[in-house]
Amino acid sequence: MKRTLLSLLALAVVAAGCGPKEAKEASAPEAPRKLRFAVLPKSLDIPVFNYAKVGAEREAKALGNVEVIWRAAETADQLRQKEILESFISQRVDGIAISCTNGDFLTETINRAVEAGIPVVTWDADAPKSKRAAYYGVDDFAGGQILGEETVKMLGDRKTVAIITSLGAYNLQRRLEGVQDSLKKHPEVTTVEVFDIKEDTVRCVEVIATATNKYPDLGAWISVGGWPVFTRNALDPVNPKKTKFASFDTIPPAPDVMRSGKVQLLIGQKYFGWGSESVKLLANIKAGKMPEKQIIDSGVDVVTPTNLDQYVADWAKLEKE
Repeated sequence: MKRTLLSLLALAVVAAGCGPKEAKEASAPEAPRKLRFAVLPKSLDIPVFNYAKVGAEREAKALGNVEVIWRAAETADQLRQKEILESFISQRVDGIAISCTNGDFLTETINRAVEAGIPVVTWDADAPKSKRAAYYGVDDFAGGQILGEETVKMLGDRKTVAIITSLGAYNLQRRLEGVQDSLKKHPEVTTVEVFDIKEDTVRCVEVIATATNKYPDLGAWISVGGWPVFTRNALDPVNPKKTKFASFDTIPPAPDVMRSGKVQLLIGQKYFGWGSESVKLLANIKAGKMPEKQIIDSGVDVVTPTNLDQYVADWAKLEKE
């Protein structure tokens, strides 16, 4: 009897030691697991993608239940991008958003991710033959048409153009096709050469210098990517009084390059949206809401010296959001 009484007293002491806080902690449910979204740019050395990273991380923070894993090869390498994509399939991430270095090359791997239950969206550069849920970015063919048409308007007596591209990426191929489609409407304009700079800014600088000597009377350069305006000195060999320059992309230092008079036309993209919209799409898919459209056209910004100051002011607001 005495032993039983002591046992009961011990239990009472233990129970008394468990206050409301401890009881609440013991019964509190675990916090929900964060969704892990892998966001893959073409490479880490192309500066436009830094803004996509900012956009993705902002959206993840706003959602609260998303973790962004940002990963890519140092330079644009389709084999390495495929390896990274495969690693995320093995890790069973909750979603993948990718700018494809070569969409056709990645189609089978993207399909394998989708078949494994991992939703995939593309941004900036699509893989249209794959099972990806949606693409967010520029209508590249239409953007190329705008680039070509606006360049023709700048041509004076010199009716020749040279084009800079990088072969392999679906988005750049479509832009090139758009430029060429617009130039067909102007048979008086001749394309002297199409240069493949292989997504390499240094190679782009070398091509411009060499070709400027080769074609001293060139009317205009047309670049379907922003490589010539990613640095301040790439256009130094070009005489703007003789040769005009039109390029995709508006990220710094492109506005300063335009102010210096070296470039007369820039086509801007929705850089922050590449990341934010992709993360939003994946979050909606995980919540059971599939995209209403498979192709989500972000539109482009046409920037000239006339509207440059307003564009820069709007850009500053985006950076502070």
